[in-house]
Amino acid sequence: MDYKAEIKKAIAENKLVIGSREVLKKLKLGKPKLIVIASNCPESLKKDIEYYSKLAGVELKVFEGTERDLGVFCGKPFPIAAIAIE
Repeated sequence: MDYKAEIKKAIAENKLVIGSREVLKKLKLGKPKLIVIASNCPESLKKDIEYYSKLAGVELKVFEGTERDLGVFCGKPFPIAAIAIE
């Protein structure tokens, strides 16, 4: 399934974790199904998320838009650097 469809499904089921701090917390404590980061995510944050997703064995996708585009796609009025799907 396409990861964009997964995001829409997670929004409908209220299983979307928004924000880089919350995503890192989920990666360290739980195991989300999928991580999506914006294409212009800060490099240091991107490296942290890549590292923890490899440790947890979670798939990581890069959204083909900016943080603002990812925020709009998720229906939020603010930029989003990273999201996790539970």
